[in-house]
Amino acid sequence: MSVLAVLGGQWGDEGKGKVIDWLAERADVVARYQGGANAGHTVVLNGKQYILHLVPTGILHPDVRCIIGSGVVVDPLALVEEIQYLRAQGVEVGENLAVGKRTHLIMPYHKVLDAHMEDLLGVNRIGTTGRGIGPAYSDKAARLGVRVSDLLDEKILTERIRVCLALKRRILGGIGISKEESQALDEGYNLEMCRKVREILAPHVRDTEAEIQEAAESGKRILLEGAQGVLLDLDMGTYPYVTSSNTGVGGALSGLGLPYGKLNAVLGVMKAYCTRVGQGPFPTEIHGEEGERLRSAGGEYGATTGRPRRCGWFDAVAARHCIRVTGLDGLVITKLDVMDNHAAIQVCVAYELEGKRLTSFPAEINVLERCKPVYEEFPGWMTSTSGAREWEALPQRARGYLSALERLTGKKIWLISTGPGREDTIQVKDPFAALQEREPRP
Repeated sequence: MSVLAVLGGQWGDEGKGKVIDWLAERADVVARYQGGANAGHTVVLNGKQYILHLVPTGILHPDVRCIIGSGVVVDPLALVEEIQYLRAQGVEVGENLAVGKRTHLIMPYHKVLDAHMEDLLGVNRIGTTGRGIGPAYSDKAARLGVRVSDLLDEKILTERIRVCLALKRRILGGIGISKEESQALDEGYNLEMCRKVREILAPHVRDTEAEIQEAAESGKRILLEGAQGVLLDLDMGTYPYVTSSNTGVGGALSGLGLPYGKLNAVLGVMKAYCTRVGQGPFPTEIHGEEGERLRSAGGEYGATTGRPRRCGWFDAVAARHCIRVTGLDGLVITKLDVMDNHAAIQVCVAYELEGKRLTSFPAEINVLERCKPVYEEFPGWMTSTSGAREWEALPQRARGYLSALERLTGKKIWLISTGPGREDTIQVKDPFAALQEREPRP
């Protein structure tokens, strides 16, 4: 049995899609465990770019079974559109894609609530993508959600939507809404949307909890695919500037119905620098021309929204927090090539707060906002690493930088990405071989 969880070790956008795609070549199952269509995984294959939002990245490998688990919230229209997009690109999407019966749906009225919540928060807004993710998870927790299984039962579906809409109309009663938004609060409109997608999605609906456990027990190689990153985790992230789900190991297991003892190892993906989108504290953020240069070199624009990402230096304090709360076994460092033209590279090794040195990540958002990064400087290599595929092919200073990240995080680097292509990958340690060296967690 080889079950490997791959999660983001920063604020998301670390390049998990490429990593999953690279690993999927030797996997049997790729299972997405949380998040919604607000996540975008970009994969470049034979010079062609694919952007995936809900379908697991393993879909680009025809022999891999792809599962959308119960911890995900699915926008059914977005999923249908993505399936059609992939098929138009010549990608097979049939029996190889399964959608969990317990998976919750993002309904049109969730997007209306999302937009108005951001408006009402004003300067305290979170900076969401407006995709209805938060309201869908809120309904799930409030036991008001509509699930994939409800699509297949017209009576239950009608009742669930009727109850939800009655409450939503009362919530939005004092707010002026547009004609289009009013339509999203109409029962008939929501039912018609569900009927529209039912025929396309019904063949993919499965009891995915049973399926993934059977795969694990039969010795299949399974990749657990997360969206966003640990610093956006609902519990362990920079709350309230977080996503609405658990992005770490807990979310992986509960979102797929997989017992802890089945998990062999956890791989954390981190960029050679840091980015984040939306609001919230970002201690190592680089402003001005230098930040724009890093953004441009890294192509740091959201795969889903196109929003420019905030860019900054690698934050070892935040990285250690992610490692501590997830039990990461190994690291993947992505976008090393983006640092090629920096004569000097900073890494945050601690924070300074009112004259005191902090080496652990604060839970209090107002404390984190006042923290100043303490940097250790490393010489840049000022030569191309793009497309390097062997450790020895890297400049000595690049190897020194990576070794410093290992020292500062306390974890070994297993993989290094030196470009967007699947082949632009250096394997320092084979993750699947590492799984065979150890027993499943007790």
